[in-house]
Amino acid sequence: MSTAVARPPLVPPGRSETVTASTPLDPESVTSASVVAVRRALDGRWSSLRDEIRARDDFAQLRVEPGTDSETHRARVWEMLGTLAADGHALHGFPTSVGGHGDIGGSVVSFEMLAFADLSLQVKSGVQWGLFGGAIQALGNPAQHARYLPGVMDLSLPGCFGMTETGHGSDVQSVHTTATYDPRTGEFVVDTPTESARKDYIGNAARDGRMAVVFVQLYTAPEGEEPQRHGVHAVLVPLRDEAGNVLPGVEITDDGHKEGLNGVDNGRLAFRGVRVPRENLLDRYGTVTPDGTYSSSIESENRRFFTMLGALVRGRISVSGSAVGAAMLALTIAIRYGEARRQFAAPGGGGEITILDYLAHQRKLLPLLARTYALRFAQNELVEMLHDVQTAREAGEDVPEKRQRELESRAAGIKALSTWNATEAIQVCREACGGQGFLSENRLGSLRTDTDVFTTFEGDNTVLLQLVAKGLISGYADDFGNLDTFGTIRFVADQVLDTVAERTSLHSLAERLRGAAAGGDDDEVLDSSWQIKLLDDREEHTLDSLVRRLRPARGKGVSAARAFEIFNNAQDHLLRAARSHLDGLVLDAFNRACEAQTDPTAKHLMRQVCDLYALSVIEADKGWFLEHGRMFAARSKAVTAEVNRLCLGLRPHARALIDAFGIPEPWIGAPIATGDEQRRQDEADAHAHADAGAQQV
Repeated sequence: MSTAVARPPLVPPGRSETVTASTPLDPESVTSASVVAVRRALDGRWSSLRDEIRARDDFAQLRVEPGTDSETHRARVWEMLGTLAADGHALHGFPTSVGGHGDIGGSVVSFEMLAFADLSLQVKSGVQWGLFGGAIQALGNPAQHARYLPGVMDLSLPGCFGMTETGHGSDVQSVHTTATYDPRTGEFVVDTPTESARKDYIGNAARDGRMAVVFVQLYTAPEGEEPQRHGVHAVLVPLRDEAGNVLPGVEITDDGHKEGLNGVDNGRLAFRGVRVPRENLLDRYGTVTPDGTYSSSIESENRRFFTMLGALVRGRISVSGSAVGAAMLALTIAIRYGEARRQFAAPGGGGEITILDYLAHQRKLLPLLARTYALRFAQNELVEMLHDVQTAREAGEDVPEKRQRELESRAAGIKALSTWNATEAIQVCREACGGQGFLSENRLGSLRTDTDVFTTFEGDNTVLLQLVAKGLISGYADDFGNLDTFGTIRFVADQVLDTVAERTSLHSLAERLRGAAAGGDDDEVLDSSWQIKLLDDREEHTLDSLVRRLRPARGKGVSAARAFEIFNNAQDHLLRAARSHLDGLVLDAFNRACEAQTDPTAKHLMRQVCDLYALSVIEADKGWFLEHGRMFAARSKAVTAEVNRLCLGLRPHARALIDAFGIPEPWIGAPIATGDEQRRQDEADAHAHADAGAQQV
């Protein structure tokens, strides 16, 4: 049995004999060339595409002023979306057969870059090209591609992605919307049976969408027979005519004002006996003949459902990248402000102290900067995996199921970490900028409200972590389908003992950590092998103890209710196992990026940021490490002391580290980060000096 997520082999990073990561870098040694080298590492495989987008003259104008009313905001976002379509921004990920570029990774990267512009524009583009167009691409046949995708790309066919229902968000497999085939007319009849079955929070629905990919429970049968359910499928349903009039049987209501993203026209969809042609079924994984006979190459309904969802994983990965970009922008604003803002005079000093020189301020921002770096590198690896897997599939190549499941599980985990990081980082950055951070003109407020929903759309983060954990303990079996809740619990319990030895790290710790000393001095906390070992050991222990908690569910005579109780009572443990695994996965990605860096100064700088990330993770969970005897008090104190030293050592390079994000100056758009605060401080300084001079006279 294979695990769902595997961390690729990692050779332990070596340390120079003469320069260690604890050696502070001379500020003047970090040249513009070194900053560029770090930026190239952060940009990843699609660095040239990022540069191409950075060179856009109009990108800074792709933003709506704060306080704009919803209707104006929506109209402006639609206009900007048209500009992107006219410039070919949407072509990257679509097949070359319909005029696209066939660059799936490029499509995610181009979406990520919009996080620096207007997040409503980014989400609207994601609905149109990532979700609506992506669903047709992933679930449709070549004829459907040829018929619909050109209009999707050039925006002549604006569309929606109708999956979420008022009553079913995370549990998509239980949606209540139905599509029943009528063999007499060769049509599907789409119905919304209850209010909770209406499609809800659907982007493009309230104003602009003319067609929707609607996820339904599919019922078919030859004429005269009772229709049989075949599980969730996707059907193309027209919503409006070309003049924008809502079509008969379709009901559309506006979701109204939201806490953020008000440039996106979210709405609710309901269907009352809406008939669509048989050819509107996106039938890559299940087809219906004219007489109503259903067939699929995947016999298990559950497996067919998860295969279909797996094909749509690009949206989840795109949200993760967007969250990383939003955190990068917030940190850029806050750190720039922190370098300009001064407060409180030093005893005996000649002026006020720059607030980023205070350790407390560094402690707020620099560990979050390190984590955002780490997630950027993990996201880069995720996008590469997506590109390789889906490009191979589009080319008709066989993709091993293990590789697909690994992609899905990693996407779930990285999306959860990235969106939670964005929520925390943006709030901390807002606070770090005081009242200035609360002003709409400085963007942190809108970043906070616009990204808040990221933690629950494209998958609720807590549910996603359970997906990661279940993959770790059970793997994905070909016969996993057709199990009810009790069967699933039994299956996990039965398989877990067989799979625990084949855990996420598919290489032995002894091999990975060869040469790592057990040591006890403070310097060892900067040893990458020690950091990796500590996180791997936590993951292994957490998984082992989770297995022991679940073992009683496999006992003879255990009722379904008792088995569920055992499983439910271990959910906290399940989530910890997932988080422990993901922390190690992200650290591995950062270590690989450091090892790949060829510029010595850039490598040294990245290594210090990597150490800060690793030690911050360890410090945040030091209670666990102390409780379980993985650290003693002296080592725990050494970790905290080293985090402080790293913050102080990285302080002179904070500007270089955010400059390496490569956000062009006009895109930042926050006055406190683009000169206003520095001008005020310079003016105050000049006044103070003039006043002092006058007193001396």
